[in-house]
Amino acid sequence: MLFIRLEPSIRLAVMISVLLTWLFLDSMLVRSRPVLQFCDTRVNYTNGSNYQTNLRQLLSPLPARGSNTGFYQGTAGSGFDRVFGLVQCSGDVSADVCRSCINRTSTEITRICANQREAALRYDECLLHYADWRFFSQLNMEKLSFRNPQNVSADPVPFGKKVSDLLYNLSGVAATQPSLFATGMTSYSDTLKIYGLVQCTQDMVNSDCLRCLQNFVTQIPDCCNGSQGAQVLGLSCNLRYEIHPFYQISQRTLPPANNSRRKGNNLSSKIVPIIAAIIGVILVLVAGIFIWILKRKQALRIKADAIDGEEIRKAEVLLYDLGTLRSATGNFSDENKLGQGGFGPVYKGKLSNGQEVAVKMLSRSSGQGIQELKNEVILLAKLQHVNLVRLLGCCLDEQEKMLVYEYVPNSSLDKFLFDDTKRLQLDWERRFRIICGIARGLLYLHRDSRLRIIHRDLKAGNILLDTDMNPKISDFGLAKLFGSEATHNNTSRIAGTYGYMAPEYAKNGVFSTKSDVFSFGVLVLEIVMGRKNSSFSESEDSTNLLSYAWNHWNKGTMTEMIDTSMHYYHPSEALRCIQIGLLCVQDDSSLRPFMSDVVFMLDGRSVGIPAPSKPAFFVAQNAEKEDGSLDDSVFRIGDSDKNSIRQPVNDSVNEMSITEFYPR
Repeated sequence: MLFIRLEPSIRLAVMISVLLTWLFLDSMLVRSRPVLQFCDTRVNYTNGSNYQTNLRQLLSPLPARGSNTGFYQGTAGSGFDRVFGLVQCSGDVSADVCRSCINRTSTEITRICANQREAALRYDECLLHYADWRFFSQLNMEKLSFRNPQNVSADPVPFGKKVSDLLYNLSGVAATQPSLFATGMTSYSDTLKIYGLVQCTQDMVNSDCLRCLQNFVTQIPDCCNGSQGAQVLGLSCNLRYEIHPFYQISQRTLPPANNSRRKGNNLSSKIVPIIAAIIGVILVLVAGIFIWILKRKQALRIKADAIDGEEIRKAEVLLYDLGTLRSATGNFSDENKLGQGGFGPVYKGKLSNGQEVAVKMLSRSSGQGIQELKNEVILLAKLQHVNLVRLLGCCLDEQEKMLVYEYVPNSSLDKFLFDDTKRLQLDWERRFRIICGIARGLLYLHRDSRLRIIHRDLKAGNILLDTDMNPKISDFGLAKLFGSEATHNNTSRIAGTYGYMAPEYAKNGVFSTKSDVFSFGVLVLEIVMGRKNSSFSESEDSTNLLSYAWNHWNKGTMTEMIDTSMHYYHPSEALRCIQIGLLCVQDDSSLRPFMSDVVFMLDGRSVGIPAPSKPAFFVAQNAEKEDGSLDDSVFRIGDSDKNSIRQPVNDSVNEMSITEFYPR
């Protein structure tokens, strides 16, 4: 009521004062907020648990240990509840500032990311990252970029080139320093200078540090071209540039402010600095508000919740611009085309740094779409294993959707295994190594990764071979993410490739890790035999691969199944693989082994391997048609003829990939 009765001019002054006070306080809050935060909401710990105790034990000494050298990594606890932690301060701050930042961050991280088993906070002065897995020295190129809303008056193109040159040079310097840190300045003109700072976490090897920083530099033209300043932040490295000195090393060289009150100073010498300071504060506050809004919007991109088309941008992978990929692939020339899949064409490319890549383009007429692309980005961004293909990034420019992978030179397994000439390169040693590598990759997906993944489309065409013919599982467009306690799930829309599908999935849409085990079993038998599961004709004694293998198992003539193109093979290993393959394709999913058991048996550590029961999709000869005549073109699910379910099959259907057209 008192405010309403005030004079309009006084009321306006009060409102302005309140507004300025609010802006000032808000700017203080902006500076106290982290510039990057990552809270992995998928896996939590409970209050009072061993993990929480270990986390507290890890965080408690961090301010003292981290401020000594500016970097510290350590662990607490053991087993499943072991916590791995890393803290690093910016290379330009003092030990006191470092200690203060770590102290604040170690307190804030358990509040902002309450009960999360993995989290990270980055302030301008320090970074803290902890997790329930050993992430030390693991290159992570997930990033966020922020730009100063003010643009330079200079031409943005040459200015941007000057920025890139500075940051590239600093990256090379930092990668050779023990601190993995560098700052520097370059002159754009007589009146305009550019200041830069780059840093990697000190657990990174020099080559990974350089790779991380140079990849971050490539983000500057896309996000911040012509801006007066920008930051690109990640968990393994970060960089920043401004047109004013912002790092502490430069600020320490400035003369201290003179606060003495001297007689004889004229009025203007006192008022002008005050007015200038007020104007500067107002400009900083306005800029701070814009930057805070931008940070609030972009901070959401660090999460990977499946919501809409923007999800790809939140998947924490490198974003390539279309021009870079056009240049790398010769404008997607036919000479660089590696193949054509259900997703679209795949091209070989070479980036400006010499790295070879494979670019998979989403065809606009493709049956697969944005959902499959999002699925693959989100999953592969979190997975790292020698037997999984590595996703480098993606491109979303000009309505184009592309995935960028490491280049695997020997194409896919089916190109060798089912080619009469190339199959000769697959001797038994290589085939057995391929089988074991696929098994270890699946075990990682099912049990050992941070996520629990069901691939759902494991087949020879989705196994890539590197220079040494080591296998890498690829194509995660149909993969499913499982909770840690889930054992199975189901869908009403079947997706995958006939011939590799488990019966419970093909019939009822029920899938689990045992679905992948079934597909693995089919793949093992194909590798041993050197034949497609769809290559059997009516002139043979069986109508598909599984019935062929089962008939030879019953007759005790399994050696007749082994590919005759191999001049030599290890009999015990080959027969063991056949038996493991038959165990994996059993009709009853509960009888199939887990991938941990498969790896154990392949290693030869298992004393005895159980005998398999009849496989799923076993084709009994002389099956009856509905009119009572005989028909060999039926496959049966289950052991009992009277309980079997019949479905028509033709050979070509084994080559068909079925895609869900709706979010899964």
